[in-house]
Amino acid sequence: MDVKKVVLAYSGGLDTSIILKWLIETYGCEVVTFSADLGQDEELDGIEAKALATGAVKACIVDLKEEFAGEFVFPAFRANAIYEGQYLLGTSIARPLIARQQIRIADEEGADAVSHGATGKGNDQVRFELSYMALRPDIKVVAPWREWDMKSRSDLIAFAKKHGIPVPVTKAKPYSCDRNMLHISYEGGILEDPWREPDPEMFVMTVNPEDAPDKPQIIEIDYEGGDPVAVDGVRMSPATLLQHLNKVGGKHSIGRVDLVENRLVGMKSRGVYETPGGTIMRTAHQAIESITMDREVMRLRDSLIPEYSRLIYNGFWYSPEMRYLQQMMDLAQENVRGTARLKLYKGSCQVIGRKSDKSLYQESFATFEEDDVYRQDEANGFIRLLGLRLRIDALVKKGTRGK
Repeated sequence: MDVKKVVLAYSGGLDTSIILKWLIETYGCEVVTFSADLGQDEELDGIEAKALATGAVKACIVDLKEEFAGEFVFPAFRANAIYEGQYLLGTSIARPLIARQQIRIADEEGADAVSHGATGKGNDQVRFELSYMALRPDIKVVAPWREWDMKSRSDLIAFAKKHGIPVPVTKAKPYSCDRNMLHISYEGGILEDPWREPDPEMFVMTVNPEDAPDKPQIIEIDYEGGDPVAVDGVRMSPATLLQHLNKVGGKHSIGRVDLVENRLVGMKSRGVYETPGGTIMRTAHQAIESITMDREVMRLRDSLIPEYSRLIYNGFWYSPEMRYLQQMMDLAQENVRGTARLKLYKGSCQVIGRKSDKSLYQESFATFEEDDVYRQDEANGFIRLLGLRLRIDALVKKGTRGK
């Protein structure tokens, strides 16, 4: 390809640090780096200076925390999105936003190409490039891991040493990680052995359960239209609320997950995740849904969660089917409002109360005490009709059909 200017999605980690220099050497092009501030805190320290020192003509750092929480995390959590029963999609949800901003910068800078650090084995290459196609189908894409002759992280470290590029991966930190305000993920290196327990010192967002407070903490979260809007009576913006719950949950070791998941490309991969605030949000959201959402609406919505989550995981955030599903998910949230009360204790996030002015739970009907609104003898006909097909099936099996 003839490439004149590239916008590189740049984290400052091992891969993208090498890619920046490699793009300049290989294509003789200008490189503009783009780093998304998604709440990864100190990981952005010095990243602009590092990019410029490595050869970038410009380094852009864009604060996307509110966009990330309000336009990506909250919609997914309205749908109770979860992949393979455990993964709350922290990396998957971030990629379409990074790609969107990358295309914006490409337009502003007059760039004819974009680049990313995803490997040819992973999911992120698909997520980035499907987003590019949906947002600017004419853009050129440079995927170095599918082009260069380096085969391993060891090769990259050697390249970095040759070019004097400081990198964060060392023998003392033999794994890769990805962090934003929803989660932090760890994979590769020592974690490639699925039998090996993660080192307790590895975790960043959560304390070890043994070190969590011996006294539980009670919190209350208010919901409106399926979104959390306040914690303990204090209203917050989406990003502020998520960051607050991260601190609260992290203190109590909430949200650790260790799983072997199925990547889109066909292989299994072990990932370790910390998602403290997201775990609390999902638990509270389900508590409010339990008293405000119609049974049949919930049954239908729940049947769509695996497909909705698969679309996010596989990179189809900007697809027509995703827009359709999101509208359905949001419609189901119209009456999901109220307050959930939770108890946090040494890794456990337990619902201990829920209330709503839209509650479908009516004590006068559900009570085991005497009531005057429900006639128990009406259940006779209900059960007979409900079991009619079972009776017919039994008669056929016994050879007494029609008798």
